[in-house]
Amino acid sequence: MSQDKRKLLIVEDDAGLQKQLRWSLDAYEVLTASDRESALAQLRRHEPAVITMDLGLPPDPDGSSEGLALLQQILSLAPDTKVIVLTGNQDHANAVQAIAMGAYDFHQKPIDPSVLNLIVERAFYLHGLQQENRWLQMNRVESPLGGIITRDPGMLKVCRNIEKVAPTSATVMLLGNSGTGKEVLARALHQLSARSSKRFMAINCAAIPENLLESELFGYEKGAFTGAAKQTLGKIELASGGTFFLDEVGDLPMALQAKLLRFLQERVVERIGGRAEIPVDVRVVCATHQNLKDMVASGRFREDLYYRLSEIVIMIPSLRDRIGDAALLAHHFKNKFCAQEGRSSLNFSEDAMVRIETHAWPGNVREMENCIKRAVIMADGPQITAEDLGLAAAAEPDEPLNLRQVRDEAGHKALIKALARVDGNAVKAAELLGISRPTLYDLMNKYGIK
Repeated sequence: MSQDKRKLLIVEDDAGLQKQLRWSLDAYEVLTASDRESALAQLRRHEPAVITMDLGLPPDPDGSSEGLALLQQILSLAPDTKVIVLTGNQDHANAVQAIAMGAYDFHQKPIDPSVLNLIVERAFYLHGLQQENRWLQMNRVESPLGGIITRDPGMLKVCRNIEKVAPTSATVMLLGNSGTGKEVLARALHQLSARSSKRFMAINCAAIPENLLESELFGYEKGAFTGAAKQTLGKIELASGGTFFLDEVGDLPMALQAKLLRFLQERVVERIGGRAEIPVDVRVVCATHQNLKDMVASGRFREDLYYRLSEIVIMIPSLRDRIGDAALLAHHFKNKFCAQEGRSSLNFSEDAMVRIETHAWPGNVREMENCIKRAVIMADGPQITAEDLGLAAAAEPDEPLNLRQVRDEAGHKALIKALARVDGNAVKAAELLGISRPTLYDLMNKYGIK
């Protein structure tokens, strides 16, 4: 835990008791509020991990309606906050109701400073454990495909195909729009293969000028051209024994396409300015967002090279086509960047989640990551709003008219979207769908959702 004082919010309308609590809990940075409005303002501004509150707040100081309403709002805005309810001897039923709503604990008045300090310290400790556990879960990658966050059947099929192909020596072509995760999958192919202990070398054909690309790929001998002061190995040769990833292969110039084809046929490279043929044992994986078949038809890409590179072709779906994954990834990136930026747990507002689910995401997962990082940084309170995301509203696509197909697809989509929206919480997903938990589990089994 940090040595700095941790923030504790005391919600109490009795000035005398408020002063007593402040004095009893001086080990913390104490914030105070006397009504619901000021308490919510303090919550949004300071995001305290622990709150003590009286249920009897104005304008209902003799009842519990205002306090319970505040509790509900606190847990909606900041679900991880630990709320300790302070009650009178006659308010046991209200205390039990508060616990059922999600309060962490309760303590009866008159307060015992030593007992209350123990409860508060335990609440801070539990909050810290939960934050640490969330960070560990986000940073744990159990397999090379652990970096792929999805529940979409199409993307899960892609992952299964990667696992099937990885142990082979086949040349693999990954097709997908920019930002869909082609390099992540290429690295997974390498890590799941027998070559995992050797090098993974990547080169982006679109990022290197044409006059430098040949030397980057094949290397050069000393004196081969002006400035070639020493012998330099190319990326293909450096990857020998491992995997060579050729990204954006559709941008490869025609002259280099011929040299790459010869390498793929003969498995030898010849450095610029050299005469020796150097054998290279390397597994080739390539990727592009372009339609290579159209490029072949128009004469911009060699047909024989296309067939050499496309022994196995894996199509990666765009984020907009992955059912429920937008919300799932949004939660993942939110938790990741909250930990990175040292912010307490944030929550998405309803309008923010609608924008996330309906946005087309033309930049795919990369755009999503950048958007959520910006939102985490810019959010003023414990909630990310649609304004923080900066996304324009979009209309939902039309559904098919076949009734049986609509019913089956709608049920599947609703289940995946509900689980994604509540970050995998089965209880909340069942409530959102208006079904019991056993029914939810039956549907998950029916559609093969784990």
